[in-house]
Amino acid sequence: MLTKRIIPCLDIKDGKTVKGINFINLIDAGDPVEQAAYYATAGADELVFLDITATVEGRKTFAALVKKIAQQINIPFTVGGGISTISDVEILLKAGADKISINSAAVKKPDIINQIALEFGSQCVVVAIDSRNLNGRNIVHTHGGRVPTALETLSWAKEAQERGAGEILLTSMDHDGTKQGFAKELTGTMSRMLSIPVIASGGAGTMEHFAELFMDNAASAALAASIFHFRQVEIGQLKQYLIKKGIAMRPTIMQKIIA
Repeated sequence: MLTKRIIPCLDIKDGKTVKGINFINLIDAGDPVEQAAYYATAGADELVFLDITATVEGRKTFAALVKKIAQQINIPFTVGGGISTISDVEILLKAGADKISINSAAVKKPDIINQIALEFGSQCVVVAIDSRNLNGRNIVHTHGGRVPTALETLSWAKEAQERGAGEILLTSMDHDGTKQGFAKELTGTMSRMLSIPVIASGGAGTMEHFAELFMDNAASAALAASIFHFRQVEIGQLKQYLIKKGIAMRPTIMQKIIA
């Protein structure tokens, strides 16, 4: 049975962890290095770092901060924000990232997906898709969710897979920060359509939301931020809850060591 993953996300602005609702009204959510160190021992399966204003501000991701975080963790580490060239990828991998998440650059120049997959392998390429429902159509947005594109979410996800993406990080902007539950229908449709893993993001508010997501569709992983940052849900307790619901979870690093 395929196991599910729980992934906390560090949304970074000005070197600090932040969180908002529908991508706006950002508030401070703690020191990213301290948060990362906590998650590495709290049972997180992976960690995602997204420099959410790098593209908007026309700069590169904070490689120095990535390096500090990488030194504190022993779980897979995905980094995104401001990545537009192979050189950017090399810098972040050397800083300690295991995977690279690209969004705006992939939409602007889709061939970069092929290039990164060819140079570093598909397992390194996570294509992040920020999706909002506009007039009944799920539309891809770029620049931290600020700019709508002409791309439909599902068709873009399919193209990303065909170009070599190893994983899709799907964020529902309509659900982000609302704590009303994940976009189950869209996530489920995408998961069943693709042969690569889909990470669901946006809307987690309770442990029940994770159970509903995993039981109702084929999502490989669930990503959340504020409920973990503010300790409203503890990852270890969440995993135990999901296991009792009959959902197969990945063992934590400590469980592997004990076994």
